[in-house]
Amino acid sequence: MGLLKDWLQGIDYTVLAGTDEAEVRDVIFDSRKAGPDTVFLCMKGSRTDSHDFIADTIQKGCRTFVVERELNELSLADLDGLSIIRVQNARSALSVLSSARFGHPSRKMTMIGLTGTKGKTSTSYMIRTVLEECGHAVGVIGTNGCVIRGKHYETKNTTPDSYELNERFSEMLEAGCDTVVMECSSQGFKMERTKGIAFDYGLFLNLSPDHIGPLEHADFAEYLWCKSRLLNQSKTVIVNADDPHTAEILEKAAIAGDGSGPFAPAAADHSEAAPWEKCLTFSLRDPAADLRAFDLVYEVNAGFAGTSFKTAGILTDSFRLSIPGIFNVSNALSVLALAADMQLPRDKVKQALTHIHVDGRMEVVYKSDRFTVIVDYAHNEVSMISLLDTLQSYRRGRLVVVFGCGGNRSRDRRVGMGAAAAHAADYCIFTADNSRFEKTEDIIADIEEAYLKAGGRTDGYTKIPDRREAIRWAMEHAEDGDMIAVIGKGHEDYQEENGVRKHFLDREEILKAAGELGKS
Repeated sequence: MGLLKDWLQGIDYTVLAGTDEAEVRDVIFDSRKAGPDTVFLCMKGSRTDSHDFIADTIQKGCRTFVVERELNELSLADLDGLSIIRVQNARSALSVLSSARFGHPSRKMTMIGLTGTKGKTSTSYMIRTVLEECGHAVGVIGTNGCVIRGKHYETKNTTPDSYELNERFSEMLEAGCDTVVMECSSQGFKMERTKGIAFDYGLFLNLSPDHIGPLEHADFAEYLWCKSRLLNQSKTVIVNADDPHTAEILEKAAIAGDGSGPFAPAAADHSEAAPWEKCLTFSLRDPAADLRAFDLVYEVNAGFAGTSFKTAGILTDSFRLSIPGIFNVSNALSVLALAADMQLPRDKVKQALTHIHVDGRMEVVYKSDRFTVIVDYAHNEVSMISLLDTLQSYRRGRLVVVFGCGGNRSRDRRVGMGAAAAHAADYCIFTADNSRFEKTEDIIADIEEAYLKAGGRTDGYTKIPDRREAIRWAMEHAEDGDMIAVIGKGHEDYQEENGVRKHFLDREEILKAAGELGKS
């Protein structure tokens, strides 16, 4: 139990009725969970407005409310015995209330946040592996779910809602975690899920157009603004000097205030206005960066597939990374900059990077004398190009790509992926990937059109709507030296169609097909 006014610290509010000294034990935003001693937080969503359910919660014994609009439908008589607090932004208030409800757990651990269009999950698992190798107890929250001391929890979003976030933070603290590694999505910032979290480290990896559409971001400017907010909440920021948007990200993040919108005037000099205490840069090209990589070598042998490289700057040494690709070296530099600033043991950091494994991220699932099959989460044009360019450097024969594109998302995504395949793949199998409420055949038709417009060969692809059959067909028709990339779903263990999710995991289907083909 606590006093509502204590839970509301840091929020501007107005008492519309009753008192802010009401005792509360929990904050809820689902009227079905209402009861005595709960504070019901009301906000307007895309489909429902929880202000409309106040009467229902009163009948369940709830007497304390946080609202974000006037309640003209309630008479003075109705207000008797109620405490009603009005705030400007209910989602922001939910984050602050949730943190207080669980005793502000994020303040008691080292908080590491990372953001970027691609590579967040791989990088978060690099950080986790390095920290655990160095003796830290680490909790992880991101696209692959939440992991607390080996226990895995499914999460609906990359950055869960603020109540779930703080609940997980509390569980991490109770389990003995001293550090949290958290993927921070642009939607998470837009929906105020991370409000009030003070990150010890904020890592910016890269930025490119994505998640722009009616149900996501209005435009690229809003997307960039939301990404910048991680740095605004961080003590030490680590940024990619090679990304063309880094300067603007720093400028937006340095704007004084709470990040209430993308239209505030830019600071004249971010070095003076910057809220962070330290800024470190990493680069594959910029000689002025604080940490630089050079002499990259792609390695493939029986015991190792990855990249070796040397570093200069705040960390001078040589490293081997067990995830292939130049973009993964860039992400590894952010981890090494973090490790250098945290003064982690160098030998343990080097050892950790040699055995990084991330489900569904450049994951070698099957390898024979004839061909190799990998799984990756690449699900947009930029990540697909990076992946395929990398695999071209490792293959001995053809690069065969099995992919589709999610339905009810921006059409630009499937068009971009079709064009990427035309430029970088030797052969393609177009198939299903979470078609949702669109027809799989319609999505494939859009991919096919973009592929051909971009110069793809008419004999360089086939269409197999059933993803299970597509995977088996690719393996059955593999040629010597082929590398088959099954992409788009990565770690996801479901296929969604017409509002129904059915179990489907690319890794399982590949191994099943390998077993069946081996017997035939």
